[in-house]
Amino acid sequence: MSATKIGIAIAAPSGRPPDIEAYRSGVQRLQQQGFLVHDYYDDDQKFQRFGGTDAGRLAQLNAAASDPDVQVVIALRGSYGMSRLLPSIDFHKMADSGKLFVGYSDFTAFQMALMKQTGRISFAGPMMCDDFIRPDPVEYTLNQFWDCLRGPVHTVRGTVADGGVDNPLVDVSGKLWGGNLAMMVSLLGTPYFQAEQQGICFIEDVGEHPYRIERMVLQLFYAGALEGQRALVLGDFSAYKLNPMDNGFDFDSMLAYLRERLPIPVLSGLPFGHIKERATLPYGGMAHLVSSERGFDLTISDYPTL
Repeated sequence: MSATKIGIAIAAPSGRPPDIEAYRSGVQRLQQQGFLVHDYYDDDQKFQRFGGTDAGRLAQLNAAASDPDVQVVIALRGSYGMSRLLPSIDFHKMADSGKLFVGYSDFTAFQMALMKQTGRISFAGPMMCDDFIRPDPVEYTLNQFWDCLRGPVHTVRGTVADGGVDNPLVDVSGKLWGGNLAMMVSLLGTPYFQAEQQGICFIEDVGEHPYRIERMVLQLFYAGALEGQRALVLGDFSAYKLNPMDNGFDFDSMLAYLRERLPIPVLSGLPFGHIKERATLPYGGMAHLVSSERGFDLTISDYPTL
């Protein structure tokens, strides 16, 4: 996509950059590519593990949303911190700004609250750290991002990993929603959680043992959040460790149990999560999911574009 006159704002509503020099190099690289970068993060204002105090991080979001020269607001990174800000964010102001808000992981809380309170679509996609600061950019991730923002239709191909369990065959449509599983569960019972009716739910997480993944999915199920869903689509769940006490309980056995227990199709293979090659997903877009045993196509439309 041509970078001409595309204004990108960077805000740190959660964590701060782990490597400030790499971050600055990434910002400079975007500028050299022709983007108009408005960097609202100030490393001198970092606080504890966060990209600023709560008030400071909220101010970054507000400034990005108010900037008339910005079309896209990208979260600096995830980690933790969005939960602290939720009661103070004016989500109607965010929606009325017309900006395309992008992030994943901890940013899931913003996306879910924005959809519930305003109906505004956002984007589960790349963040500055580390997608835009890599010395060796990941072509798939960046192409997915710009192709999605260009629209008007976006397609993601999912593939079952070698040795993985076959997917059920489905051909369903519904509003796409979901994100980081731990963040979703943390919002249950709050004013910020909304399960889209007859939707297609996608989930991912990192460092969570299969039994914890199962427990969180069951919590969503028991709370009624999965009632009437057209499908549950699993992204990447990595960086966990099995141990001898598991006695054969692994990801595949957990997946098999969920497929037996849940009254909806459960698919795996979505290229989304804490991985280098990551799809971009319009949170709240209308999705059409068609699967084969070893893969699926997820086609999304009816979302805002550049």
